[in-house]
Amino acid sequence: MTVQNHPPLDDAALDALFRTARTHNSFKDEPVSEVTLRALFELVKMGPTSANGLPGRFVFVTSKEGKAKLEPALSATNREKTLKAPVTVIVAHDPEWHENLPRFFPHADAKSWFAGNDALIAETAFRNGTLMGGYLILAARALGLDTGAMSGFDKAKVDAAFFPDGKLKSNFLINLGYGDGQKMFDRLPRPDFDEFCKIV
Repeated sequence: MTVQNHPPLDDAALDALFRTARTHNSFKDEPVSEVTLRALFELVKMGPTSANGLPGRFVFVTSKEGKAKLEPALSATNREKTLKAPVTVIVAHDPEWHENLPRFFPHADAKSWFAGNDALIAETAFRNGTLMGGYLILAARALGLDTGAMSGFDKAKVDAAFFPDGKLKSNFLINLGYGDGQKMFDRLPRPDFDEFCKIV
């Protein structure tokens, strides 16, 4: 299979993904369709993960019942905006993700690379599940959605409410919808290249 290189994205695309995209704390009262959520995952799953392990799992909380289950786990500062958001995504990972490697990485015995190394399995699950959450933010922006990621919640309570069998572990939350651009903070500072980076 030959994969062709592509030209750089134009300024409009770079603005939508990065330069003018913002973290939103308030969303319009406009639902996000199941079709859009499915299209979102179709993009997310194409992002690279270690050995194509795909440990990320996503729960799209859209119903009043789902938000009621989520509410006790939310910090005070995140409660109101999360309950009002059309969708809250629980970004989680599967601690047993490596069991799927024969399916997702069939051209080598990738499962054996992790055999007996619980620390590596857990570290890889967390790192790559987090990556997939990052892909979700960019994919959402690419589809015209806005996001507000946050970690201000009680993971143990979320896991007990949504993953009582212990098979998944929550990582962070992302509010999702169509942002209310009238209720934005000023953009926060960003560093210059030389402050955070070097070329060796």
